[in-house]
Amino acid sequence: MADDILRAQLPNGLTVQLKEIHTAPLISHWVWYRVGSRYEQTGKRGISHWVEHMQFKGTPRFPPGTPDKAIARTGGSWNAFTHMDWTTYFETLPADHLTLALEIESDRMINSLFDPKEVEAERTVILSELAGNLNEPLFLLSDAVQKASFEQHPYRNEVIGTPEDLQTIQRDDLFDHYRRYYHPANALVTIAGDFDAGQVLRQIEDWYGSLPPGQPAENPTSPEPPVPEERHLAVSGPGETVYMQIAYRSPAAADPDFFALTVVDSLLAGPTSLNMFGGGGISNKTSRLYHALVEKELAVGVSGGMQATCDPFLYDLTITLRPDRQPDEVLAVVDDEIKRLQDTLVSEQEIQRAIKQARAMFAYGSENITNQAFWLGFAEMFAEYQWFSRYLERLAQITPADVLRAAQRWLPSGQRVVGVFYPLNGAQP
Repeated sequence: MADDILRAQLPNGLTVQLKEIHTAPLISHWVWYRVGSRYEQTGKRGISHWVEHMQFKGTPRFPPGTPDKAIARTGGSWNAFTHMDWTTYFETLPADHLTLALEIESDRMINSLFDPKEVEAERTVILSELAGNLNEPLFLLSDAVQKASFEQHPYRNEVIGTPEDLQTIQRDDLFDHYRRYYHPANALVTIAGDFDAGQVLRQIEDWYGSLPPGQPAENPTSPEPPVPEERHLAVSGPGETVYMQIAYRSPAAADPDFFALTVVDSLLAGPTSLNMFGGGGISNKTSRLYHALVEKELAVGVSGGMQATCDPFLYDLTITLRPDRQPDEVLAVVDDEIKRLQDTLVSEQEIQRAIKQARAMFAYGSENITNQAFWLGFAEMFAEYQWFSRYLERLAQITPADVLRAAQRWLPSGQRVVGVFYPLNGAQP
């Protein structure tokens, strides 16, 4: 994959990355801010996500609802996402409507209103969203496992925040957070699509160049080591199914071991998509845990998950148990499969199949213009664009010895959290 992008930085600190793709008359415009839940402390948990919501509540130039209508008239789409490490906004539009995206995003970078009535209305919306999550078994389980996996690092908190903090955060708190992190020096604009990069850079200079710079966000924390001993927890809630989640510390995305653990994941549970838009329908029926758990009728389903993050986060295995099976017997089978990876070199044939599946998942998540613009910015949030452009090359370099070492280093049973969700109207702990 050629590194055929135009990079620039405006005098006010705004970073720009542009990629020409002339396969369709479309553009996808993204603005990335280096702020997310890892920048929050107790008392302000959920504030980054709430600020993202407020960015859709109007500026003097664009009253609430007017950007929606303007984008809809072009046949385009727009949205936003808050993550642990970043917050991003995007518009995908016909190529001749790029100016609309530039106007909207440069305006709300500094001119969002944070009307007190809108703040209170959005408090209700977010608390309702959180209440819905708290009725979901996998959210309850994941939240408990995440908190048990970190003592101090903000990665222990869900992006949506906590009920107690969401009840007390005020309009001025939100506005101060916005002012601190939403400015050119803390932002990255990425655009992919059907355009001339030189011309678009001049347009970006026109729309963003006069905005006041601000200061880049400082790294608010340092990585936290794995849990010092194996931890077990039980969670109960509404539902009918028993779930198990097993969480190990995972490498930061910039760590070379990230690629080796990606192959371990593909071997154990099937490949994981790193793209928020999904990664295609790759089956995990060739994975070791599918054979050992699903085909042996201990579980209904199994999946693995690993995220690309700035600091070490979590690699987790999530298992849906059959009603007649117990968590202890399922965990014993998982341990046996992990021990096989830690004790015996994987055959070249199996590792090539796992790499092929991981490559296919990555390709499916990289194929359209929106995804190309996404990767231009996403990779820069935790590494650099070459992390994306060399991804397939790095995967192809993984050897059986790399897999053995990664399994030994990152999947020790003495440094993990094992959580089980028990439905209130079903099996009990």
